[in-house]
Amino acid sequence: MNEKKKSRAVRLRRELPFHLMLLPAVILVGIFSYGPMVGIIMAFEKFSPKKGIFGSPFVGLENFRYLMNIPDIDKVVFNTFFIAAMKLALGVVVPMFMAILLNEVRLESVKKVIQTMVYFPHFLSWVILSGIFIDILSPSTGIVNEFITMLGFEPVYFLGDPKVFPYTMALTETWKEFGFGTIVYLATISGIDPTLYEAAEVDGAGRWQQTVHITLAALLPMAALMLILNLGGVLNLSFEQIYNLYSPQVYSTGDILDTLVYRLGMIDAQYGVATAVGLFKSVVSLVLVSFSYWFAGKVSGYRVF
Repeated sequence: MNEKKKSRAVRLRRELPFHLMLLPAVILVGIFSYGPMVGIIMAFEKFSPKKGIFGSPFVGLENFRYLMNIPDIDKVVFNTFFIAAMKLALGVVVPMFMAILLNEVRLESVKKVIQTMVYFPHFLSWVILSGIFIDILSPSTGIVNEFITMLGFEPVYFLGDPKVFPYTMALTETWKEFGFGTIVYLATISGIDPTLYEAAEVDGAGRWQQTVHITLAALLPMAALMLILNLGGVLNLSFEQIYNLYSPQVYSTGDILDTLVYRLGMIDAQYGVATAVGLFKSVVSLVLVSFSYWFAGKVSGYRVF
């Protein structure tokens, strides 16, 4: 028993500095992430800014009933999942194949230049990028549509056609983030045993066969893991992207839960209903996060705790 106590004391003394180092971050998370959760009460109230959270009348599930009766709420939910699913799939596949292509570049200087170029968009905000995309995707003066018309096709209203808008959102998001997403796949490639390539070359395998049977085979488990883990954030679409690029004419296919919350809360001042939408999204996200981590543990043995 004394040995166990001594071992615990030694372990506590060794790990205490690390826990103290984390303490400021834990306090900040408590203040800015868990503290505001008191506002969830608004989802069950007819909130009045004058009366405040604790003085507004309690209405039970009335806000949720109102939410279910909002016109086209089913389309909003579908748009959220549809756009998120495209982003989720492209966000795994494109970075993986980009990592494979970068791995094939033999000149280190060229490789670094390409990496810098594809990483850079990740650090730009959607406020900046939205202005760029509005210009280059313009049906009249945009460089993309000028190229399309040169090929003999009609201009495409990327940001004004409801049928095209969701795909434009998925592709532009992928363009912004795929470079940064290659980091984890490049790290996986760097961990592949070089003797595997040497043995494959001795057996007569060409570069393409080595890529398919060794590199790609090594990346697939990581791709599956990233897909599963990103599933938990499937509803956390880029609000900034869609808010800065959409318009009323594409609401039918571009309106998502986050933009609905913004309009209900900030424009229509229906704070209780907006909170109810946010709570609904949070509950669904919690279920997806829990399922994704459970499934990741079953498939790849991934554990957070």
